[in-house]
Amino acid sequence: MRLLFLAVLRRHTGNAVTAERVRDHLEAAGHVCLLKDAFDLESSSEVAHLIRAENLEAALALHLYRGGRLLQGHGIPFGIIFGGTDLNEDVNQREKNEVMGKVLEEARFAVAFTESMKETAQTQWVDPVFTREVKAKVKRMAGVRLLGEMPQGDLHAALRNCFAVVNSSVSEGMSAAILEAMDLEVPVLARNIPGNAAVVKHEVTGLLFSDPQDFVQLAKRLVREPALERELVANGREYVRRYHSWQAERDTYQNLVRVLEGSTGE
Repeated sequence: MRLLFLAVLRRHTGNAVTAERVRDHLEAAGHVCLLKDAFDLESSSEVAHLIRAENLEAALALHLYRGGRLLQGHGIPFGIIFGGTDLNEDVNQREKNEVMGKVLEEARFAVAFTESMKETAQTQWVDPVFTREVKAKVKRMAGVRLLGEMPQGDLHAALRNCFAVVNSSVSEGMSAAILEAMDLEVPVLARNIPGNAAVVKHEVTGLLFSDPQDFVQLAKRLVREPALERELVANGREYVRRYHSWQAERDTYQNLVRVLEGSTGE
């Protein structure tokens, strides 16, 4: 494979030594590794030209900001190696932090040399790290598809064709997904946490599970017992219409704002 490797190659620096070591590892495995100084490439367009000219198939960057940001959007897979200053200094600058988060979302993998560096990255960019882990696992699981965001109308149409909606959140206030499922007459299986249990009454408006094994058993039960499914759907629909009416919510907020209006002259 023909690889582009971007790093900061100032002589006798730690990053330069690391980059050369990694390049040696890759070339020893038979890959062609074109090592370039990230500071010599001023724009993404220069990187795009280099990729085309050298017929490069994939890329690596040592340093999430200095190298990683130059690899976005070129249509070739790339991975990231954290450099040190990206996690220790650049994370404290909002614009750089946002850029690095977007780089992680696109990267196929990220390498941290220590547990401390890994923990820092996971703390700073929870969603990209978690998203990457989920996508990797989904690819290995037959029959599982990961869908992106979609308009609400399309989402509701998809929900209506589902056998059940699963909420596996570890923390919830009031789950809109659960209420939408009930309103659309779709059975709900939800993790037994306070926020979900406040909405879902076990075996009445839905099913609550405590662990993966519990979930599997309840899901199988839902498949085996059509009468249970019908009961959960009917009770869930009635619960939403009685306690989460759209009109009642509208009236409540309008009344609350009137309280604020009445306070402005005090």
